[in-house]
Amino acid sequence: MNSSSETSKNRRRVFFNHLKSFFGKPQNTILVIMGIICTITTFAPIIAIVEDTLKIHVGSIDQYLTGKSEGFTLVNYIDLFTSRMAKTNLWTPLLNTVIMSVLSCLVAILYGGFFAFLVTRTNLRFKKYLSSIFIFPYIMPQWTLAMVWKNLFDSNLVTGTRDGLLASLFGVTMPAWWCQGLFPSVVVLGLHYAPFAYILIGGIFRNMDANLEEAATILNTPRAKIMTRVTLPLVRPAILSTILLVFGSSMGSYPVPHYLKFTTLSTKYLEMNVKYAGEASILAVIMMVLGVAIMILNQRSLKSRKSYTTVTGKSGQTSKINLGRIGRTVIACVFIVLTFLTSIFPIISFAFETFLPNPGDYSFLYTWNPANLTTKWWVTAENVTENGMYGQLGMLYNPTIWNAFKGTVLVSVACALIAGTLGTLIGYAVSKNRRSKLAGYVNSVAFLPYLMPSVAVGIAFFILLTGEKFNLYNTYWILIIVGTVKYIPFASRASLNSMLQISGEIEEAAIIQNVPWTKRMLRIIIPIQKSSIISGFLLPFMTCLRELSLFMLLCVQGFILSTTLDYFDEMGLYAFSSGINLILVVTILISNAVVNKLTGASLDEGIGG
Repeated sequence: MNSSSETSKNRRRVFFNHLKSFFGKPQNTILVIMGIICTITTFAPIIAIVEDTLKIHVGSIDQYLTGKSEGFTLVNYIDLFTSRMAKTNLWTPLLNTVIMSVLSCLVAILYGGFFAFLVTRTNLRFKKYLSSIFIFPYIMPQWTLAMVWKNLFDSNLVTGTRDGLLASLFGVTMPAWWCQGLFPSVVVLGLHYAPFAYILIGGIFRNMDANLEEAATILNTPRAKIMTRVTLPLVRPAILSTILLVFGSSMGSYPVPHYLKFTTLSTKYLEMNVKYAGEASILAVIMMVLGVAIMILNQRSLKSRKSYTTVTGKSGQTSKINLGRIGRTVIACVFIVLTFLTSIFPIISFAFETFLPNPGDYSFLYTWNPANLTTKWWVTAENVTENGMYGQLGMLYNPTIWNAFKGTVLVSVACALIAGTLGTLIGYAVSKNRRSKLAGYVNSVAFLPYLMPSVAVGIAFFILLTGEKFNLYNTYWILIIVGTVKYIPFASRASLNSMLQISGEIEEAAIIQNVPWTKRMLRIIIPIQKSSIISGFLLPFMTCLRELSLFMLLCVQGFILSTTLDYFDEMGLYAFSSGINLILVVTILISNAVVNKLTGASLDEGIGG
């Protein structure tokens, strides 16, 4: 009896010693805590949204079909997939979403990949300027190019809206398929995400071993065959990564198809959310499944590949294709025009709209007179009901706009600080235990929200945190929680990549000297990789400034700037929505410039910028 009791005590003692030893290492404690936090914040919303697809909602179609006011049912699935409205509510939006996402990937890869090839592999002129300006469409809000497209091509004759620039000045009316629907949505999203392809594909092009292509050249292989049989297969991993990023982001895009009148799963969700609440949640689940499916396909394709070694150490010299004295200048000028239209013209367009007496009406430009412009949209300091102000103060004095601006900055700063701190801790802990299953799990779960469409993540948290248990609707808390979960991957990946570069001997030397963990982090680890770690804080900040899809269901219009656009559009104050766009774009560009100044890093650094 005494023997068994002693054995039991010894086992407990050994167990607690192992436990003490395990948690004595800071990285293990961080992994356990972050694993719990990431599991709850990632899977709780998913469980909530799946449960919502089965619930009976009062006042919704499921209550009518079941005759019950509470409980669970499969009627939402049956009605969505088999009713006479199935084509309108499910199959058409689903098909539209997939086609739009696939074609957006194609546009982004062709445009961004071709530009990456020109910058890295040819003697193109003005590389530094073009490389820097090319990434602007991604830095700016997603809906920027959509609104510019409307300002350029809309016409009262075709779209039934105000005349755009071409219709007003030149009487040119573009066809309906050009102004609204699939084509403009694909072009806008493709241009917006082309910097993804440029950065990923350009990095491989720049570091590719020149011997691979030179060997084919020695064998008299035609240039076209070298491109298709040697060069393109080597950039396949970058192309697949671009597909993963662009497909998932395009699929969850709400503002672009919304402004360009194209029905997708995200826009259909907003239409169905009241009368078809349970069925709308099924649409969100479908978006999540598609996002995870494209990630799995991407991983399998990369695992099955043979070898894509492109940096051998044998040749650092990359052969440049000579475009000719005229060709290098002409092609550069073409891209200068294209990048002007996608990067600089939007800023000019939004600024100009805010000085028009009747925004969108360019007819007075036939008899140009600066006196025709007005500053009333900016400087009206008292309530005016006439002259189209609808009782609103000018933008410089408008409390709705500036309260929304303060809210945007508050949420962005909070998300950046929390996501940046948690992401840095995750990156540190995973780098220290990178061979353990726990580290792999935490790393994967922390990155999972990034692969889910933003609108689906927003919907999941809307269902989880705006019910009877947690009524956080229209508070900064819910925006900060959702933003943090969505943006932790930015910081964790930036931190992980930088931490893997630090030799373990550096920290071990400090441990021998009995330096506490907090002091090691603040005095040794963070200063060594401060550039990457600061980027992990500032990327969530800049992304949060221009976020709409993630937040649109979680707060009322006027709470943050991105959701305030619809508020003024519905009032008919198009100058105000243009002004808000201008404020957002300028704030983001200034923030990006500060990032570059503080960290010395740039999105296009190392490619040609």
